[in-house]
Amino acid sequence: MLMIKSRAGSRATRGGGRLRAVLGVTTTALLTVTALAALPQTAHAADTLGAAAAEKGRYFGAAVAAHRLSEAQYVSTLNTEFNSVTPENEMKWDALEPSRGSFNFSSADRIVNHAQSRGMDVRGHTLVWHSQLPSWVSGLGAADLRTAMNNHITEVMTHYKGEIHSWDVVNEAFQDGGSGARRSSPFQDKLGNGFIEEAFRTARAADPDAKLCYNDYNTDGVNAKSNAVYTMVKDFKSRGVPIDCVGFQSHFNSASPVPSDYQANLQRFADLGVEVQITELDIEGSGTTQATHYGNVVKACLAVTRCTGITVWGIPDKYSWRASGTPLLFDDNYNKKPAYHAVLSALGGTSGGGPGGPGTPGAACTATYTTAEDWGGGYNGKVTVTAGSSPISNWSVNVTLTAPQKVVSVWNGTPAWDSSGNVMTVKSSWNGTLAAGASTSFGFTVNRNGGSAPPQVGACTAS
Repeated sequence: MLMIKSRAGSRATRGGGRLRAVLGVTTTALLTVTALAALPQTAHAADTLGAAAAEKGRYFGAAVAAHRLSEAQYVSTLNTEFNSVTPENEMKWDALEPSRGSFNFSSADRIVNHAQSRGMDVRGHTLVWHSQLPSWVSGLGAADLRTAMNNHITEVMTHYKGEIHSWDVVNEAFQDGGSGARRSSPFQDKLGNGFIEEAFRTARAADPDAKLCYNDYNTDGVNAKSNAVYTMVKDFKSRGVPIDCVGFQSHFNSASPVPSDYQANLQRFADLGVEVQITELDIEGSGTTQATHYGNVVKACLAVTRCTGITVWGIPDKYSWRASGTPLLFDDNYNKKPAYHAVLSALGGTSGGGPGGPGTPGAACTATYTTAEDWGGGYNGKVTVTAGSSPISNWSVNVTLTAPQKVVSVWNGTPAWDSSGNVMTVKSSWNGTLAAGASTSFGFTVNRNGGSAPPQVGACTAS
């Protein structure tokens, strides 16, 4: 829905209404920094990335695309593994204000509403950036551009006031290479160096409680570009310009690996009194090498007290902007890669599926699916749960259905559904206690309703 708004009254008519609605079904704590300690509803403590990070006082998030929220497996993985989200494109200027003064929040709202329903934090990305600008912005003169920039910041932040944990207020304002100079952009070219400070002051006035971040890439080690950003942040802090955090995008590959001074660079920014956040992490590669690099990034963040969280830029490899480089933690079929297990281990978590994922010998438990009976319009599914090399006292398995199929009954397990209605978490009832190597099963009846895709059974977790 296209929403045309004036600055006056927008908080009362939009942001506050959603916030009050969310407070009716969850607690205030879930909408503040203390949400970092909230575990996803389908997770067990330290079994998932978000839960393990929360135990370390951090968040672990993912970039999310609104149109993917209709995909059951995408939603299941998001809900289970992460406790923070960043809209991938839905909060950029061309998405929110395609024509001057006319704001379309529908796609961004979908992500925010989903996150709030799960107790997740939201990072806002991004308010002022040279890229993904609607054409009308570049055509403005200096005075009009200043007005438009400040109005855009104010309108967007007012709409989401109290609902965004951190905002990337200005994104990628410095050039690559050895000069440390500012990047040419409509804002830099027409407003000069002061546009960044002005953007931050406008953002603070719009939402005094949101953390305000500067975000950039190729600033992960000590180099000319990161030195230029460091100098700006130091100047801002000395003069009282409101800046709370610096985001490090951390896009790595074999030609641009994790720098040896990564941790030291994060620390020197933290020593200025700002938080540091790893905002767009992805590492091209595969296997042990990729896993080692991911683990080292997480360890560096944990070693810096003011490093408050990590966001990976996507969920499965196939949806990454660098898909051919397989840079994420889940493969195209949402299987956990070695990099996933390296990250979970670095965070201090443990995986019920073991290093090789579901079915690994010696894992806490495994889950296997078979179709027991099939009558065309529906079927009975059976999931066999088998304990690993040690006894277990309870178990939990996720079953994902593809709409319009629906489960109509479940036996030998206790089901719960996520907000999409397509992901069922089945927990043990009377049959949770299993000796090492012993098995039990649960079953469910599905009405196909014209659908044909088989259910997807996730990893078994146990204690």
